[in-house]
Amino acid sequence: MEHFRSAHAETGTPTMPVSPAGPRRGQVVTPLESAERLRDVLRAAHEIEADVHNGYGLALVSVWVGLVVWCDPNRFWWRLYWNAWQRRPVYAHHPVTDVTRAARRIALRYADLRQAQALCDPVERTGVAP
Repeated sequence: MEHFRSAHAETGTPTMPVSPAGPRRGQVVTPLESAERLRDVLRAAHEIEADVHNGYGLALVSVWVGLVVWCDPNRFWWRLYWNAWQRRPVYAHHPVTDVTRAARRIALRYADLRQAQALCDPVERTGVAP
């Protein structure tokens, strides 16, 4: 299955399949295609399930509480932490041309967030049915 399309796809020029690592230089990639490819690599290589959402020229990959990856035609980016001194979030980014490495970085962030949540105190049950 081809996840990305050539810049000449609109003209009917045949396209070559994309390598698993990502699109080749010069290929046009939609945000949705980038997001779906990232989701597929997260699942296959890291056993991480994620949801993809698309709209308004961007696509989102929802990985975990506090870990949403934004996708545009050129890059993935996600929030790393809050910089209290500058009073703003700090983001990591990675080019869509290297989906495998981006997925690895995101998987490491996912592991950090999962570990941090496990260290939190459990929420008390109030007796209200979910």
